[in-house]
Amino acid sequence: MLYLIRYGEIALKGKNRKFFVDTLTRNIKESLQGLEARIISEHSRIFVEVNKEEHDEEVKHRLQRVFGIVSLSPVSTADLSVEDIQERALELLQSSHTPPFTFKVETRRANKSFSYTSPEMNKMLGAYLLKNMLNNMEDISVDVHNPDVELFVEIRGQEAYLFLESYPGPGGLPLGVSGKGLLLLSGGIDSPVAGWLCMKRGLQIEAVHFHSYPFTSERSKEKVKELAQKLAEYSSSSINLHVIPFTEIQKEIQLHCPKELSITVMRRMMFRLGRDLAQILRAQVLITGESLGQVASQTIENMHAASIGVDLPVFRPLLGMDKQEIINKSQTINTYDTSIKPYEDCCTVFLPEHPVTRPKLSRVNEIEQNLDVDALIEKCLHNYETFPFKLTRQHTYI
Repeated sequence: MLYLIRYGEIALKGKNRKFFVDTLTRNIKESLQGLEARIISEHSRIFVEVNKEEHDEEVKHRLQRVFGIVSLSPVSTADLSVEDIQERALELLQSSHTPPFTFKVETRRANKSFSYTSPEMNKMLGAYLLKNMLNNMEDISVDVHNPDVELFVEIRGQEAYLFLESYPGPGGLPLGVSGKGLLLLSGGIDSPVAGWLCMKRGLQIEAVHFHSYPFTSERSKEKVKELAQKLAEYSSSSINLHVIPFTEIQKEIQLHCPKELSITVMRRMMFRLGRDLAQILRAQVLITGESLGQVASQTIENMHAASIGVDLPVFRPLLGMDKQEIINKSQTINTYDTSIKPYEDCCTVFLPEHPVTRPKLSRVNEIEQNLDVDALIEKCLHNYETFPFKLTRQHTYI
């Protein structure tokens, strides 16, 4: 079985295009580990040849989760002769569809040295298929506006490729071309979507979760592990989840900080821990699931107070999205059902009744003098756990 892989904006990268294509090719190869596959790169297309047709569903499952792939199609090949293309087109239609049906032929001639133009090929192929498949006047006909079947033909350098179906990929850029980021992963709906969107832009991610046992249960940690695994399904390499014990920090905040400012101080501690862990991991950016105005801690003032002093960029890819848009995306990437499991994280457990929405930095700094910030952070970073998650295989092949 041969698959034609299409990519989009990578083709516009100019002198850096080879780097992007090579990275995408490597990611495809890693995603197909365990299968007998051969990968061929040709101009603006990549081809994947898999030896066994029974792997078809598994191949599609994996390739549809490789960032950088816009779409893919299982294709039949033909020599660069009209006769061979016609014969292959007839075989493809006869093996996949039973009349009556309407059809349309769509030819793309990337090889300009081929003798016939795309419109000429459309006419010749359409006439040939009508002649050879027609049993009566109602069995098969051409409909260029709303056909039951579309036959696509790509005429390229050495061969022609024919296909009837295309399957969407996630698009974006190949994972790894944009560096590495550290995702602040809660157990909610937002942060997994934020991580996925950054992965789509080529950012390799690791994740950090702040766990406050016994205030939050072990099941809440398992929920976050499950979310990390969901994200790993889109990664050709592993995603590491780092779980930082946060209980002592939260106890200190509860003892020494006014309740209405506790979330602000807690978020500041999370950003400091994220910054220091990112330095250890050589990550270049922090990623959060914040959406402007969604909750009290996500006002401009609170977001500024939380991340000020963190000398790393902070990406907030959900900033302009409303909750329903985020939910829709979480359903698309298959994280929603896990995110809504009723196990609370440390933010929701300690949420005050009336949090401050516009904190004054001077007041926050004054309150933090009651905490031994450096000692608390150092202790946390000496006791975190790391859990690696890899792309799972639907089947095991020998």
